[in-house]
Amino acid sequence: MRALPVVLATLAFATAGCGGESDETTEPVGSGSGECASVEAPEPREPGSNEAPTEPLPAGKTYALTLETSCGSFTVTLDAALAPNTSASLVALARDGYFDDTIFHRVLPGFVIQGGDPTQTGSGGPGYSTVDVPPSDAAYTKGVVAMAKSPVEAPGTAGSQFFVVTAEDAGLPPEYAIVGEVTGGLNVVERIGLLGDENEQPTEPVVIHTVTVTES
Repeated sequence: MRALPVVLATLAFATAGCGGESDETTEPVGSGSGECASVEAPEPREPGSNEAPTEPLPAGKTYALTLETSCGSFTVTLDAALAPNTSASLVALARDGYFDDTIFHRVLPGFVIQGGDPTQTGSGGPGYSTVDVPPSDAAYTKGVVAMAKSPVEAPGTAGSQFFVVTAEDAGLPPEYAIVGEVTGGLNVVERIGLLGDENEQPTEPVVIHTVTVTES
């Protein structure tokens, strides 16, 4: 299972007080409504077997992923210098529609939100892994986007499952590849981050309708 350590997740929670796309619309970034659309979760689907990109993203360009969700949209700007292999993988998967009609299957208020698994089990992946070992001083602070992995996998190992930090500082060890940060729509991430229970499950479906890649 690709997940953050259960003990760390539990502590953070305690201290912090394939289907078709839904017809429901989402709130725009910065709407301030604080509302999520009422949607049905898409059916789980097989993760498939993809091939890892063989080349890094072209130098001199900045890549971003915009996630349109049932709670609004937010944008993640990738750090291709810090995580070249994983950044290239995420762009390839997004362009292939891998993340479309998936959910945030794990929500821990005051800690992280986690998605990227079409099976919705927390154990699915694209059929390959990448490795980008984070620096020893890596900090998992609010808005940082990193990759989930199992405890037995080497530091920096990544598949398709990602998490966005909603804590001011999640206090995680430098074992999770950092792929970027939220540069737009952090209010949407915070909104999603409130929708979790004591079992780390979302209290209502939060669907990722589409993930769009932009480059500049």
